[in-house]
Amino acid sequence: MTQLEQLQAWIDGSDNIVFFGGAGVSTESGIPDFRSVDGLYHQQFAYPPEVMLSHSFYARHPEEFFDFYRKKLLVKGAEPNAAHRKLAELEEAGKLRAVITQNIDGLHQLAGSREVLELHGSTLRNHCDRCGRFYDTSAVAEASGVPRCPCGGVIKPDVVLYEEALDSDVTLRAVDYIRKADLLIIGGTSLVVYPAAGLIDYYSGDKLVLINKGATAMDARADLTLSGPIGEILGQIKVG
Repeated sequence: MTQLEQLQAWIDGSDNIVFFGGAGVSTESGIPDFRSVDGLYHQQFAYPPEVMLSHSFYARHPEEFFDFYRKKLLVKGAEPNAAHRKLAELEEAGKLRAVITQNIDGLHQLAGSREVLELHGSTLRNHCDRCGRFYDTSAVAEASGVPRCPCGGVIKPDVVLYEEALDSDVTLRAVDYIRKADLLIIGGTSLVVYPAAGLIDYYSGDKLVLINKGATAMDARADLTLSGPIGEILGQIKVG
């Protein structure tokens, strides 16, 4: 039995699948990741990306923060790929219980997934840090300099920056889904960003699947590993 056939068999026999994904899920939609050869960490900026996306940098250098944010985190015209669509199909079929994602692009919802837990927030949601008024992406994307609300507050994207804590409610729900899963599929993530990557420690089942282009430190713990683009792999899965 091939690795893909084994994955298909496990999916066929499960109705409590949880998917945990990272930036690699969206690279096939044209959204760059951070750590690949062409990722943000290998591009030249005045500061490292993890510094420019930190809360302290946002507070001290807001204009530079928003300039970087607009250029590198807001991607126009991105569409769901085969991985996003297959996960939505699995949820519709009653097999997938939740998508837990480190991505902030909203592509899972655009593909039709309903139970999506966004550990790091979303670029699609923005709020004034003074009055709390909601703004869509255009308020940040089309502003020059620091985007401001009429009340004078800064319109801050609802993304979790470095140095900021994950939303406790989202985290607890993610832990609950992972604990109860009979099949946990992890895809498109290097599993080096904590505390998000630590959530998989709550899985105690015997069907832990890793789908990634490259090796991860967690490969030895997996019950099944598949190497390659996640959209290409999940796109071959048959549902129903």
